[in-house]
Amino acid sequence: MMRWVFSTLVLCVLGAVPAAFAKTPAEVQIGESLREATMQGLNGSSRKLSEFRGKPLIINVWASWCGPCQAEMASLERLAWLDPTGQFVVIGISTDDYPERAQALLKKSNATISQFIDSQLQMENMLGATRLPLTVLVDANGRVLDKIYGARRWDGPDALRLIAKTFRIRMGAPPR
Repeated sequence: MMRWVFSTLVLCVLGAVPAAFAKTPAEVQIGESLREATMQGLNGSSRKLSEFRGKPLIINVWASWCGPCQAEMASLERLAWLDPTGQFVVIGISTDDYPERAQALLKKSNATISQFIDSQLQMENMLGATRLPLTVLVDANGRVLDKIYGARRWDGPDALRLIAKTFRIRMGAPPR
């Protein structure tokens, strides 16, 4: 009897694991184009996603309560500064329920890149933010090229190579 209960429990747990990484409603897959969305500004004005077309786009999805999200924020800022010719754009999207918490973190971190809040979960669902942080690389036409879950040092050599290869651009060396 105990063996049956244990086996059933293990199967239930194993069966639940894929659901934890299941697609979000209306998720855009790699190779597909992002749909139009209006994003509410946190440190600037609200913008339509389509306004970023014409240049590759790096979208970082984060939350103020997420330690790994906070850990990578400064490297995303430095990444934006490493591109003085504007070959690509870096934006952030907070999934916080309370804009004031996200704004407090941005103020504390001296964020300069455009940041938005996703209080209706529209971007979170479209991008597939089942785990945070999530960074999505989007081509100049709005097509998703890659999704990277987990924190990275975005101004480090590995990330710069990934960005250069994905966007087919030349990147300068990171500062020492």
